[in-house]
Amino acid sequence: MARLAFLIANLGGGGAERVAIALIRGFVERGHEVDLVVMGAEGELFPLLPASVRVFDLNAKRGRNVFAPLIRYLRERRPSALQVSMWPLTVAAIISAKLSRTGVRVVVSDHCILSQQYRGSTTATANLRASTRLLYPLADARIVVSAGGADDLAQLSHIRRDRFEVVYNPIPVPPHALVSNGLAKRPCSGGPYILTVGALKEAKNHALLIRAFAKMTASRPTRLVILGEGPLRSELEALAARLDIADRVVMPGFAVDPWPYYASADLFVLSSHYEGFGNAIVEAMHAGLPVVSTDCPSGPAEILADGRYGVLVPCDDEDRLAVAMATALDSEIDANAQRERAMVFSGASAVNRYLQLMLGTQSPN
Repeated sequence: MARLAFLIANLGGGGAERVAIALIRGFVERGHEVDLVVMGAEGELFPLLPASVRVFDLNAKRGRNVFAPLIRYLRERRPSALQVSMWPLTVAAIISAKLSRTGVRVVVSDHCILSQQYRGSTTATANLRASTRLLYPLADARIVVSAGGADDLAQLSHIRRDRFEVVYNPIPVPPHALVSNGLAKRPCSGGPYILTVGALKEAKNHALLIRAFAKMTASRPTRLVILGEGPLRSELEALAARLDIADRVVMPGFAVDPWPYYASADLFVLSSHYEGFGNAIVEAMHAGLPVVSTDCPSGPAEILADGRYGVLVPCDDEDRLAVAMATALDSEIDANAQRERAMVFSGASAVNRYLQLMLGTQSPN
């Protein structure tokens, strides 16, 4: 069995962090020794780590502080492979691996539409283009979590598209008891509720969802549950108050275990400007929920098969989002079909593919 290392900034409650946990658990279950290397040993998801995983804290406040402690780690522990998530940490890992002269295989993965994430900064975009073009070819494999994300990164880096491999995020299957008959207690009273899950940040565009929700609630006792935490909490709470729906918008914060919320919801909505993949959509489908999502780059259309398993609406169109939510609440849903679709993005296939690329047992693109 091999010693495998994962490098990530921390274990905060984001999608990439949950993917890392899922992969680590899968590798441990297959008998491998796993190290988790972090810039800072913090984050809500640490309790989900298997007990056998060793954590190495680089104590690096910024990316430029990663190189020396990471090189030291690679020389001391000599892992067979290093999986690193999210630019620019990916670039730091590639350089450190080469400088360590240990022969470690490096597999990089990106989990968002990078051109969208850094579109507001000319300097960051220039650095992104230059560093990926120069250094990503030196990685042993390059993973992107959606086809749209791979197209975007290929265009940014001027690296051939076939040198990026799409591996969908490994979404854990929820406990059967939670999704079989909606056994979880509702987190709010007053009729059906709409659920969204995601950090309270600009990319998730929760303001659009709140405005659309306000338009559809005049004649029905619906609630909106926004599960997540982030810097825009006060702004979103103020918006709900201005629209006179504060009593109908529930914001319980971050949940390490979101499954009880999925299991008791009536509809899942994603309102993002952009996504790398859209883990929460798959989780909602595991719970048999109907889904309404903005047709944002990139992930939702791939998951929902261009609208076969959910409704796609244009970004930033609160009127159409309001209509789609009201219609979905009044429509019947084939919960089993939703769960079957979710299984396409779950199970062992993603874990196995990451493992193949890390061990070099099957040639990457």
